[in-house]
Amino acid sequence: MGNKIGINSIYKIGICFSIVMTMSVTMLNAQNLIKGKKIFETRCLVCHQADGGGVPNMNPPLDGSTGVNGKDIVRMVKIVTNGLDERVALDGMYYNNAMTANPDLKADAIADVLSYIRNSWSNKAGLVTVAQVNAALLKNKSKKK
Repeated sequence: MGNKIGINSIYKIGICFSIVMTMSVTMLNAQNLIKGKKIFETRCLVCHQADGGGVPNMNPPLDGSTGVNGKDIVRMVKIVTNGLDERVALDGMYYNNAMTANPDLKADAIADVLSYIRNSWSNKAGLVTVAQVNAALLKNKSKKK
């Protein structure tokens, strides 16, 4: 017998490792959403409202918005970073209020707040990673040249 490890033991170790890793990722994602919520509450809530509903004709809603639930992470990062000072058509409505730029937010904070927005209220768009934000920042920077 000695030091032999059976297939069942290896299988059980693998399952335990998978469970621990899944729990770690889930806890990390939850922590990022908590950070994102804090950023939203201090920088976004006044205009976009606690329910994500925005203000008609002024500030677009984030809840249920095609812009938030879509795949264009580059545009979302650009708006968060640079703000927006133009009339916006979104989901059949127009919004005129300028959005303040947030150039001081680091990539992890942008990922956190976008992940929070994309997974709050009725939104189920998925998380935004720091890697996606960094790629978007580079892409947006190269477009300025």
